[in-house]
Amino acid sequence: MAGGGTSAPPPKQEELQPHPVKDQLPNVSYCITSPPPWPEAILLGFQHYLVMLGTTVLIPSSLVPQMGGGNAEKAKMIQTLLFVAGLNTLLQTFFGTRLPAVIGGSYSYVPTTISIILAGRYSDIVNPQEKFERIMRGIQGALIVASTLQIVVGFSGLWRNVARFLSPLSTVPLVALSGFGLYELGFPVLSKCVEIGLPQLILLVVFSQYIPHMIKGDRHVFDRFAVIFSVVIVWIYAHLLTVGGAYKNVSVKTQLSCRTDRAGIIGGSPWISIPYPFQWGAPTFDAGEAFAMMAASFVALVESTGAFFAVSRYASATPLPPSVLSRGVGWQGVGILFSGIFGTGNGSSVSIENAGLLALTRVGSRRVVQISASFMIFFSILGKFGAIFASIPAPIIAALYCFFFAYVGSAGLSFLQFCNLNSFRIKFILGFSIFMGLSIPQYFNEYTAVNGYGPVHTRARWFNDMINVPFASEPFVAGFLALFLDVTLHSKDNATKKDRGMHWWDKFRSFKTDTRSEEFYSLPFNLNKFFPSV
Repeated sequence: MAGGGTSAPPPKQEELQPHPVKDQLPNVSYCITSPPPWPEAILLGFQHYLVMLGTTVLIPSSLVPQMGGGNAEKAKMIQTLLFVAGLNTLLQTFFGTRLPAVIGGSYSYVPTTISIILAGRYSDIVNPQEKFERIMRGIQGALIVASTLQIVVGFSGLWRNVARFLSPLSTVPLVALSGFGLYELGFPVLSKCVEIGLPQLILLVVFSQYIPHMIKGDRHVFDRFAVIFSVVIVWIYAHLLTVGGAYKNVSVKTQLSCRTDRAGIIGGSPWISIPYPFQWGAPTFDAGEAFAMMAASFVALVESTGAFFAVSRYASATPLPPSVLSRGVGWQGVGILFSGIFGTGNGSSVSIENAGLLALTRVGSRRVVQISASFMIFFSILGKFGAIFASIPAPIIAALYCFFFAYVGSAGLSFLQFCNLNSFRIKFILGFSIFMGLSIPQYFNEYTAVNGYGPVHTRARWFNDMINVPFASEPFVAGFLALFLDVTLHSKDNATKKDRGMHWWDKFRSFKTDTRSEEFYSLPFNLNKFFPSV
């Protein structure tokens, strides 16, 4: 400086640090092994039951009319789906991954199921009841054969070997699009009756996000039970609109979406009915349809893998060991076998919406989900009572989807904390896999909507489904591309390994190398020795 003086050093500032990496999600009220008090656990379990009803009702509502069935068949199919979902959820929480994951119906099987419905051998059947039962038996046979894929891949440990290649980097697109990829079931369905769908979405946000910040205290009531509060209020409001004559002069399509008395489930449900194996008759088998259903089963396997990672995150568990994931896939295959034996008309996978509910409530307790499974079985047997809850209008369910699918998508983004986002290799794999995971299925779905068939169109319908169904799934395309690029562009130096985040997950390669993982995932009664470990 002029005059020979020296400048004073700048004031010492505290060095800025990024947020620390957390292999378990903090601020979760109850993790897998810490159940809430019984009254709260029962209410939370009922809330999980309400949320899973959406898929359980929407799938039969779209399939049964195409199969020739009426309200009675639709109600029976919903009851069977509920019953089998309860069984499968209990099996998964006791013997599978042991995560608080609800195993319910899956949209991944719907295109293949529709393909079976449109098969030529059913077109000459005049009697609607006979046609429905014949188609259902064909679907049963395809599901029974398709279940062997996940049973073999899971229990043999093959999926464990695939999962070992998963890094935090390749998990991001898979989990993120398991949630974000279901955007078509969100606001587009909500908008079919925006006067009840939008209030449901707004109330859910207010109850879960705003009211807890306005009310000071340690008790979590409005945020933890936001679904029950908001659904009851909007359901009553929708019923008042219905009985008040608000939909008398609107189209039939609007009435089906908005009215609370158009589902036809209550009238078609018996008071008491216990689903039993082969209730529609002996299953029939077709080789082509079985292969097509196997492709759908594989897509559901990939999507469930992403959902399992989201559930483990929101349950504040450690990252899922490959052996535990493989074990869970095997039991999910058993669940698909039950779906075929009982005749649900649809295969099973991890419920994405219930994974999002874990985030909303911040309760990842295994006991809560087991209580929810008990509600599923109970209300599937008492048909009339279960039908009351199953008649909630679809736009209300779609509003819940907007919330829960977004939570699952953000669970995928949370794995970015393990990756080096300043690496151009990481940026390419993330950006390319997510973009193509959205773009390719959009092309397949648009092509099918315009032409009535997919881009792959041969005389063999089963072959078309084997190609078109996987490439119409956002998490499948994104997850496959991310894993392929991550492995093939992988250099074996330590820098690349750290960029991928593998150094954070190495200790979770086996549930025996970390005491926390052993606590979360070990089977009861010392059954671990019967399943592949490392």
